[in-house]
Amino acid sequence: MTAPHPARDVGAVNRPDPMTVPKSPLTIRLCGPRGFCAGVDRAIQIVELALERYGAPVYVRHAIVHNKYVVDGLKQKGAVFVEELDEIPDTGAPVVFSAHGVPKSVPAGAKARNMFFLDATCPLVSKVHIEANRHHNEGREIVLIGHAGHVEVIGTMGQLPAGAITLIETTEDAEAYTPRDPGKLAFVTQTTLSVDDTSAIVEVLRRRFPAIALPHKEDICYATTNRQEAVKRVAPHVDAMIVVGAPESSNSVRLVEVAQRVGCANASLVERADKIDWSRFEGIKTLGVTAGASAPETLVDEVIEAFAQRFDIAVSASGEQRESIVFNLPRELRAQPAA
Repeated sequence: MTAPHPARDVGAVNRPDPMTVPKSPLTIRLCGPRGFCAGVDRAIQIVELALERYGAPVYVRHAIVHNKYVVDGLKQKGAVFVEELDEIPDTGAPVVFSAHGVPKSVPAGAKARNMFFLDATCPLVSKVHIEANRHHNEGREIVLIGHAGHVEVIGTMGQLPAGAITLIETTEDAEAYTPRDPGKLAFVTQTTLSVDDTSAIVEVLRRRFPAIALPHKEDICYATTNRQEAVKRVAPHVDAMIVVGAPESSNSVRLVEVAQRVGCANASLVERADKIDWSRFEGIKTLGVTAGASAPETLVDEVIEAFAQRFDIAVSASGEQRESIVFNLPRELRAQPAA
């Protein structure tokens, strides 16, 4: 009796060996500037230096920045992340407040428990807090342009008593808003908004309330503005766009929206290379890549390497990556420890 033939994978006969199939050419245009901003870099340094100086654990209220890779790396070094101070035991260990800023009730609560805390609030967010307090002290009602529920917005609104700040998210909100006294009105903004969306809301407010007080300087931070402008230069000229960043990162989400608005419909947010949806990139010839202000360059390199595995890539830079702004560390970390 003849032994039966083993089952044959017919498809395997004609299936090409992926190692021998020539890769399609792909031009990658890297946006500059991209990635870490001075405020994010400062916040991460604060946690790292606190761990070096005081040892683990160092408690951090909320994600220090909105990036899981960064947070996980700090956890491995001994940082412990909590959402509220009541999760922290009575301890002399340092407590760090995140880069997004906190309501006034948070440092007040820390002081009441004699906690040693370090404030990693971005100085540009602190500037907005100072502006809001100044307007309130001068008797103005305050409009905050921002996104409900974002931690930066919660922190800014928490600088003043309930009702002192009204949140406006859209031009429709601005059209419907009725202040108590149009002659005593001011606005401030979240630092990570779309520049174009914010300009449209401000235009409505200034048309309706010509006496509205403006910020002394633009509230949207330099890094948000620079990264959006870089995307505007690249996105109209590529088949697809990747923004390396987390879905919780407001400035990263705004970069995707900016890319789509200026003509790159295939723009997507990617946290890590292993999250890439490759079906979106079949047949593309050009790809733009940028990163939100809380995404490290390591993750950009990871994404480029993933494309190099599938395409014959040529990488070119668009714009200048270097930014010169540096923020000082808290004085507790600038001082030399006692010998």
